[in-house]
Amino acid sequence: MSVIETMGMALMRRMDPEAAHGLALKALGMGLSPLPGSVTSDRLRTTVAGLDLPNPVGLAAGFDKNATALAPLARAGFGFIEVGAATPRPQPGNPKPRLFRLSEDRAAINRFGFNNDGMEVIAARLATRPKGAIVGLNLGANKDSDDRSADFAHVLTCCGPHVDFATVNVSSPNTENLRDLQGKAALEALLAGVMEARAGLAVPIPIFLKIAPDLDPSEIEDIADVALSSGLSGIIATNTTKSRDGLQSAHRDEMGGLSGQPLFEMSTRVLARLSQLTEGKLPLIGVGGVGSAEQAYQKIRAGASAVQLYTALVYGGLSLAAEIARGLDELLARDGFATVAEAVATGRSDWI
Repeated sequence: MSVIETMGMALMRRMDPEAAHGLALKALGMGLSPLPGSVTSDRLRTTVAGLDLPNPVGLAAGFDKNATALAPLARAGFGFIEVGAATPRPQPGNPKPRLFRLSEDRAAINRFGFNNDGMEVIAARLATRPKGAIVGLNLGANKDSDDRSADFAHVLTCCGPHVDFATVNVSSPNTENLRDLQGKAALEALLAGVMEARAGLAVPIPIFLKIAPDLDPSEIEDIADVALSSGLSGIIATNTTKSRDGLQSAHRDEMGGLSGQPLFEMSTRVLARLSQLTEGKLPLIGVGGVGSAEQAYQKIRAGASAVQLYTALVYGGLSLAAEIARGLDELLARDGFATVAEAVATGRSDWI
């Protein structure tokens, strides 16, 4: 971490978390953060659902909800970027405060509620995204929608021509009853509409499904079955959790989704089980508590073809993405893997 980044992080930790996040995005846009550019090697280059990635370390949705910092983020060392979630109509989200740092736990709790500028504004920004960057969009539904399932298809139709992949997000805990769409029948119907919208794009793109970590074994099996039968391109495991086990921070009882280090074990176990159930037929992206190269490596060995970060950036700074990618390269070399793909699921049994 550079001196400038260290000083900036110290300043932002004294601010309201959501205000600090907004300041970080503005600093990025103004070029105040030193950026490493592309981080890649023959060992790190990998292909996930047809997407050629310079490295498997991605930025999770939520950091750049409205696609306002795509150019600098494309130079920050990530192998791919996911923005959003976007909903058909703009919405303010839940009342503030709605983001809380849990510094003792290296975690965060948010209850944003899909606050965003709406699909049309976001689509216009995506249309001018930097060339060469792999950019995806997290699809959401409006809180007051009469047909939430249809919202996902509407956003895909609007924004799909401007992104490389899209993610169906039915796992946020901050929109009432949204997680009900993870049930087998509801999920099958929702995905049928999304896949129809995908077929209508001039260039059909990969579609991922982002799931919650708070699923029982039968629910995980149902999701694996639906994913394999629906034509999905892959699964992102996992979103935030409702669990509060073992937390130390004074903010531990705030409502919302918990992310960061406490999520690592729970999300990795779900990932490993999905890897076992899908038998390598679908690529998986591991999210939840990744804050080091070793943790990214554990996700890959548990079954992930790529990983994503977000909350760890709050504590490690934006330079963490490049640090993790370079460290992952060293770990793969240490263990004799010539590519990321060779390492996928080689340690899955440790998590099941």
